[in-house]
Amino acid sequence: MRHYYSAEAIRDAEAPLLQTLPDGALMRRAAFGLATVIARELMSRTGGVAGRQVCAVVGSGDNGGDALWAATFLRRRGAAATAVLLNPDRAHPKALSVFRASGGRVVKGVSATADLVIDGVVGISGSGPLRPAAAEVFTAVDEAGIPVVAVDLPSGIDVQTGAAEGPHVHAALSVTFGGLKPVHALGECGRVELVDIGLDLPPSGLLGIEAGDVRARWPRPGPKDDKYTQGVTGVLAGSSTYPGAAILCSGAAVAATSGMVRYVGSAAAEVVSHWPEVVAAPTAAAAGRVQSWVVGPGLGTDEAGAAALCFALDTDLPVIVDADGLTLLAAHPGLVADRSAPTVLTPHAGEFARLAGSSPGEDRVRSARRLAEQFGATVLLKGNVTVVAEPDGRAFLNPAGGAWAATAGSGDVLSGMIGALLAAGLPAGEAAAMAAFVHAHAANASAADPGPRSAPTSASRILAHIRTALGSI
Repeated sequence: MRHYYSAEAIRDAEAPLLQTLPDGALMRRAAFGLATVIARELMSRTGGVAGRQVCAVVGSGDNGGDALWAATFLRRRGAAATAVLLNPDRAHPKALSVFRASGGRVVKGVSATADLVIDGVVGISGSGPLRPAAAEVFTAVDEAGIPVVAVDLPSGIDVQTGAAEGPHVHAALSVTFGGLKPVHALGECGRVELVDIGLDLPPSGLLGIEAGDVRARWPRPGPKDDKYTQGVTGVLAGSSTYPGAAILCSGAAVAATSGMVRYVGSAAAEVVSHWPEVVAAPTAAAAGRVQSWVVGPGLGTDEAGAAALCFALDTDLPVIVDADGLTLLAAHPGLVADRSAPTVLTPHAGEFARLAGSSPGEDRVRSARRLAEQFGATVLLKGNVTVVAEPDGRAFLNPAGGAWAATAGSGDVLSGMIGALLAAGLPAGEAAAMAAFVHAHAANASAADPGPRSAPTSASRILAHIRTALGSI
């Protein structure tokens, strides 16, 4: 698992090292790691380090000091190093002194011939957009097409929310120290590389699923398993208006695990014609053995839909509520008030607003946590970065790496996947986060399937690539 840390947690972890290491040693350790990453980036982009031109844009404080020290290390490897000092009187004195002693030059602006720019304006303590002088510098950098490496995070982007309220740095690469911060999943940071500087960080309550977690935890049949021990997913979805939602949701549950899927609803004929392995039942009560319920996609919000939602939530089984089920739940929030079994809610921003009474806003993690606490349920807030929050405050972040899943019906696919993992016995938060991770990989794989370049995709194609994604992770 990835762990994401607040700025306060990083500062707390730095404090013992700052007390025990010689003055400036921790900064030089971080800067050396930064310079090493930048050198690799120069090699990749230009084929070398010696003779290349690097310019550090330097603010006041330690972030600017990191940039100056890194530029000094690159200068010692033969690069031409310059620095733009946004606050000359407040630049880190020791770092500036060694930079100048190494042959680094202070200049008024970034040369259009620079091979790379280091963003050392503000670090994890910064807030708000770039100030006018910095904004002018980086506007010119953008217009010249010079790649930017950000120190810790791109300046002008909020470290906790990833929001950018005004001018900000557009980084090709962000190099951070000690531990990842929420911005590295939530914001536009380019590629992110983590430099170990020896911080002793405890486990975090803000996590990210990795490929190794999926390989270790995704359900696979053992030698003594049968279709029941692997999990039976019940699907209450679809209607005469939206039979496709039932097809997508049921098909995704089939693809996600090797257990069994039972379908209840008016689209039974269409579902079984697409997925003959699905067992259809006339009513939920007659469905037989089920170990989780998926309720809501394409269900409708009439009396039949409400009855299906009430049936699922009245069981002692894990339930995932999506789409029309969320609309019904927003009108009757008490339906989940006394549930002891796991419940997963999967709203997009509009559905979230109906449930919570307001939009998620810029702090999507905080908003998802509040809704999870309010409903006593796991909340999966959809978006380019999926946020999965649990009632106890633990949360997962899953950057999609693209917007290929932003297509009609892809949410129905995700719901079926989550339902299958719940039926297999995975905890609710983990099931939602792992499904989101694989769903994003399937979306990206389906977009890349036509050839060497990505092309528009669809929910049906995403569904078809679930097993491909699982096989490649």
